Amino acid sequence: MSDRVAPNNLEAFWMPFTANRQFKKAPRMFASAKDMYYKTVDGRTVLDGTAGLWCVNAGHCRPKITEAIRAQAGELDYAPAFQLGHPKAFELANRLVDLAPQGMGHVFYTNSGSESVDTALKIALAYHRVKGQGERFRLIGRERAYHGINFGGTSVGGIVSNRKMFGTLLTGVDHIPHTHLPEKNAFTRGQPEHGADLADTLERIVALHDPSTVAAVIVEPVAGSTGVLIPPKGYLQRLREICDKHGILLIFDEVITGFGRIGAPFAAEYFGVTPDIMTTAKGLTNGVIPMGAVFVRDEIHDAFMHGPEHMIEFMHGYTYSGNPIASAAGLATLETYQDEGLLTRAKELSPYWEEQLHSLKDCPHVIDIRNLGLIGAIELEPIAGEPTKRAFSAFLKAYDDGLLIRTTGDIIALSPPLIISKAEIDELFDKLRKVLMNNI
Repeated sequence: MSDRVAPNNLEAFWMPFTANRQFKKAPRMFASAKDMYYKTVDGRTVLDGTAGLWCVNAGHCRPKITEAIRAQAGELDYAPAFQLGHPKAFELANRLVDLAPQGMGHVFYTNSGSESVDTALKIALAYHRVKGQGERFRLIGRERAYHGINFGGTSVGGIVSNRKMFGTLLTGVDHIPHTHLPEKNAFTRGQPEHGADLADTLERIVALHDPSTVAAVIVEPVAGSTGVLIPPKGYLQRLREICDKHGILLIFDEVITGFGRIGAPFAAEYFGVTPDIMTTAKGLTNGVIPMGAVFVRDEIHDAFMHGPEHMIEFMHGYTYSGNPIASAAGLATLETYQDEGLLTRAKELSPYWEEQLHSLKDCPHVIDIRNLGLIGAIELEPIAGEPTKRAFSAFLKAYDDGLLIRTTGDIIALSPPLIISKAEIDELFDKLRKVLMNNI
């Protein structure tokens, strides 16, 4: 026992996406949370400007969700999802497809956004194979995209720092250009006017590889983790047209945009573009329990439902697919969204949010601001020779001043819980203004 590490020692935990050495010299620890606020271990209150990690859409520790988890844990803690089931997994699936775009009548459960993306890619490849088009093996992602951290998602993702340590990743992958055009679209409110033509580069890449070899194109409707890149007007519609022309599946990664973030249940509805496959996670359970769901068009699901009925149609799944406690959390989360009108509340608040966000245009080093729904980004001029330092410095100062923000590169990203009030929006931007006015 004398060799045991003390319970409060920080060294054993290798933290994800964290500057571990910096953090462990001056830890930032949360002890509790309620609604819009965290409480630190030293008793300070911190306004949550990021909904945790884009996931706590209904705010923290909501009674209906926590009670559902408590009750389910005492009734049925686990049930296998392979050849067996439990009622709540099916009930949740029915509730989810009721929210989905028309024609997306089936969901496949996962445990995270990363797993949802890899599942979607596998479904796309397998679909073409069962349709007799096994030569369709290529996957097209986008520069600056984030699709999680599994091998498939990292391969189709386009953030260089996330890829460079891991060799060749998957083969047969290419990328279309990102849509960030600061020289034309800086300080745009809502969707940019310029850049729809960037979708046409997909035609060039498809022609290069031969359309008959391309299985799927995957994009985030709004690219979140790379710094909130809003799609130009007409861009997503053009991607849909090109994919239809060549028989390519279009996948929307809605892990961030799903469940009310931009003012509709899904970005597909907001933009009026229905993908063939849609990945979700995060807001599905309000971030409380890991869970994801991949939505597919009915014709994709039905293509697998042939052959002997006793044979497994799709050889894929997870130990925790449709976990009972996660399913209960998902049902309670959807009920909370419905009770409080949260799936469309961002539409009501977005004009006020937009005005407050763009009021920071005069702050030092701000070179761009962009927004859609209850998402915002403030891009800062990098410090010469020290990329990311200016934004990270702002993150640390904001935390000390009682505000949680997210940074990626030299971009501050904001995505508060959808329950935020106008007074809390004022508080958020008052604090952020003070940080930016006194930043490096």
